[in-house]
Amino acid sequence: MEGVTQIYSITIIDRRAIRRDGGTLPLSPRYEPEMTEVITRFIAHRVEMARSRGAVIGISGGLDSAVVAALCVRALGNDNVLGMMMPEKKPAPEAVMAVEWLRIGCRIEPIGKLVKDAVDAGPIGLSKECAGNIKARIRMLLLYAEANHSGRLVVGTGNKSELLTGYFTKFGDGGADILPIGDLYKTQVRQLSEDLGVPAKIRNIAPSAGLYPGQTDEAELGIAYDKLDRILLGLELRLEPAQIAQKAGVAVSEVERISGRVRASIHKRALPAIPKLGIRTIGLDWREEMAAQD
Repeated sequence: MEGVTQIYSITIIDRRAIRRDGGTLPLSPRYEPEMTEVITRFIAHRVEMARSRGAVIGISGGLDSAVVAALCVRALGNDNVLGMMMPEKKPAPEAVMAVEWLRIGCRIEPIGKLVKDAVDAGPIGLSKECAGNIKARIRMLLLYAEANHSGRLVVGTGNKSELLTGYFTKFGDGGADILPIGDLYKTQVRQLSEDLGVPAKIRNIAPSAGLYPGQTDEAELGIAYDKLDRILLGLELRLEPAQIAQKAGVAVSEVERISGRVRASIHKRALPAIPKLGIRTIGLDWREEMAAQD
């Protein structure tokens, strides 16, 4: 991988390989086959470090969950990966297809009644977005109940595009022990899925959080992932908005809108804010010993 240095279980882009004008690398996230090995080593190490029996993953029928489950199978073996389908009524055919393709154990837990009871207990006139967040948080509760019961890690399926734009539910699908594809943009995940042999029907399904009927990622984000990822990569490389707009083929106002989403969702990617009173404060200047050893 030219311009890339691999250190233990992470991949670091060598800043010397990137000019400020973005001329050395195209403004399009690239997938490298070596990334698969980096991620599988990361999963195996984290499970071993936690002295865990394996992984539990929410299987929705979407691309990201199929990719993450496939990576877990590579890292841990089929017997150590458990999928959980948590539909309101019946699981999506693509979810069943993913489990059968991977040959992993599976639990099906319909959550329709739990969601209804929780929504009914909330404020009158709860919006569909709030109800959707409740659904995501109930799924997180069930995943952790299984993880606690069977001694597994909850493996999240969020990708970098979702994490940076805040397109996930705080303490819902954002609640996980590890996020194996959290440093891959959606367009990179699509390329990875082809390498992993994810069935075409799953690869071609429209990305959706599945929190309410008709929901799709790109409709809610207001932009296609191809353009979104170019903008996010430009922000990652600290290019000027005008440069990003030119290379991504979008208006400067669109770059500013996405940049605003990234700033507004910082709280979703951080620990709850703590006022500094001690010598070292969690979330500010406390360095965890576990992280220091990685």
